[in-house]
Amino acid sequence: MSHTTSRTNFIHGLASNLDNLREQGLYKPERVIASRQGSEVTCDDGRKLINLCANNYLGLSGDESMVQASIAATEQYGYGLSSVRFICGTQTVHKQLETALSAFLGTEDCILYAAAFDANGGVFEPLFDENDAIISDALNHASIIDGIRLCKAARFRYAHNDMADLEKQLIAAADKRHRIIVTDGVFSMDGTIAQLDKICDLADKYDALVMIDECHASGFMGATGRGTHEHHNVLGRIDIITGTLGKALGGAMGGFTAARKEVIDTLRQKSRPYLFSNTLAPSIAGASLSVLERLSNSTELRDRLHANTTHFRREIEALGFTIKPGTHPVVPVMLFDAPVAQKFAARLYELGVLVTGFFYPVVPMGQARVRVQLSAAHTTDQLNTALAAFAQAGRELNIIK
Repeated sequence: MSHTTSRTNFIHGLASNLDNLREQGLYKPERVIASRQGSEVTCDDGRKLINLCANNYLGLSGDESMVQASIAATEQYGYGLSSVRFICGTQTVHKQLETALSAFLGTEDCILYAAAFDANGGVFEPLFDENDAIISDALNHASIIDGIRLCKAARFRYAHNDMADLEKQLIAAADKRHRIIVTDGVFSMDGTIAQLDKICDLADKYDALVMIDECHASGFMGATGRGTHEHHNVLGRIDIITGTLGKALGGAMGGFTAARKEVIDTLRQKSRPYLFSNTLAPSIAGASLSVLERLSNSTELRDRLHANTTHFRREIEALGFTIKPGTHPVVPVMLFDAPVAQKFAARLYELGVLVTGFFYPVVPMGQARVRVQLSAAHTTDQLNTALAAFAQAGRELNIIK
């Protein structure tokens, strides 16, 4: 077969697969936003929509104070470093942010990454080897799964949020040198909060370490927004915390790992995404510093977010929709059938509400949904307008009566 024929067949195969996705109603379109991120956005077709699908939990992504903090950091430190951290890419703003994050999370030290995906991708291989065991929740984020694959440690998986099965896996891994339990603090598709108090108790019982991914928790879970470990009153009992600056903590990008100094020093020496990726842009680091200062001084945004969450959860159930139970601002509105989820999201777009349909393989087969994400920036009027659109679309598509 000639190279030209091989290339043609390759492209035709991809095109056929994409056509099949479109025919099945499973093709994922991208909505292009022509404005700042916020509770209301303007799309590239000029339409203004109430935005219910961003990870903008505290409403800071388009906040003017964030913009100004980013500008100030850029003016002081420049646009970028053109380098990695250990060569010549560390500025005072990066060290200040690492210190502020570790203080906010209650750890000894912290290391920054270009993205949270990199934080999870680079945490396991430097710390664990074939003598160790990683015990992971079955629904952990893809970045955790990929990070574990890069490590030679034995892999154990426990049924999602199932403490009995976790204990079985701990027993099965008893002969390993080190055992670490790994879980999302909050699972992003369901809004399920990990049972960290019980996990920590099992870790104590079986002499294991605990790691949590706090991407959907840092900044607003817990009484002062420290995270899932504060929510469950296990501050100081978590060994490794990974998270993002790209959701509640400003909404740009960047990730981190927080832990004991020895852990962080090891990652600085050996973690490949840290060693071989450009330094986080100073504008992001500076703006993130201002976020942590704001959250350390007030719980106003966290409190407003939880009030919005309570209101929306109550009212969407009253309309007759099925949602995943919980208290988190991720509210999965269950539609079960993938094409229905796509049609529902498209109809809501027409009615002025921006949501996204999720279906297999992003969620389990038969568990299609639209995932609503509340923000502190949403007004009650915006939420009520969105609820009215949900009601209209739901009746038109025979989802509710």
